[in-house]
Amino acid sequence: MDPEGARKGEDVALIEVDERSGIPIWVQLRNRLMYLIDSGHYRNGDRLPTVRALAADLNVNYHTVNKVYTSLEHDGYISSKRGRGAFVSKEGDAEEDVTSGDAVLVEAIRQCLELGMTADDVERRFAKALEGFKGDA
Repeated sequence: MDPEGARKGEDVALIEVDERSGIPIWVQLRNRLMYLIDSGHYRNGDRLPTVRALAADLNVNYHTVNKVYTSLEHDGYISSKRGRGAFVSKEGDAEEDVTSGDAVLVEAIRQCLELGMTADDVERRFAKALEGFKGDA
């Protein structure tokens, strides 16, 4: 197998979706790709799998993956070039405060607010949930 093909298989193995999770598949994919970019697995200029190939490899809807790529492009993680594919456009920056962990927290807060919770409700519930993890740290 050629190195590019080996890399493609390796990349798909790094991305999993849990259909039983309460987290939408597109959010799972987006968060995972953000992590892979933030962690340096994908570097600035690296080509991502095509939308069609990733959808087929993960057995998810094409439109779901397209939504992920559109969201990542909107947030500056990738850039799409018609006919060439999607490329990482985010430079690693040691001074940058936003990490993929921050993105997960922001998404969780946004979802809580969409459920009708107030900011105070979210804060209380996060604090209570965090208490359960303090013994593990």
